[in-house]
Amino acid sequence: MIDFYKFPFTFNISETRKLVLELPSNTWIPHYNKNDYEGDWSVIALRSGWGHESNIYSVPMPAHSFQDTPVMSQFSDVQKILERLKCDKTSVRFMKLSKGADIKEHCDDNLDAETSGEARLHIPIQTHNDVAFYLNKQLVKMKEGECWYLNFNLPHSVANPGPLDRIHLVIDCVVNDWLRQLLFHSA
Repeated sequence: MIDFYKFPFTFNISETRKLVLELPSNTWIPHYNKNDYEGDWSVIALRSGWGHESNIYSVPMPAHSFQDTPVMSQFSDVQKILERLKCDKTSVRFMKLSKGADIKEHCDDNLDAETSGEARLHIPIQTHNDVAFYLNKQLVKMKEGECWYLNFNLPHSVANPGPLDRIHLVIDCVVNDWLRQLLFHSA
């Protein structure tokens, strides 16, 4: 079983970071699972069920039900990232864990590439060395522009003591031959 894997490529995210930091604060929607965090954990949907900006959920539904939201049109660099990932995408979101916030240890369902057919990828847009991201009791240090697969069926937690908000581009993908080749032959 693969707990996590850093892909052998990175993305230039400087323009994306600039644009996301310029978005009005009311663009961010508080994460719906209030039991799993303290502080501010919020989301901007770039691709969601039926393309609704307010639909920040990543619930299982047919891949064709997912569409770009109007916000996606502001992020041509994100569109290029998605094109480089040669698999179908379902939910695509910016997720922000504000400085001083914590995500408590929890497990998600159906987010392991080996058994569920869906994989969640993270690309840090803004982060810093003090962020403590644990997956299955292992500290995972992700740097800006890197692309990571993480098995979120396993217990995971995040602490952001500051000094900056931690913002990730989170991409849910349908596992296909391209993704299998990277994950299972490279890891």
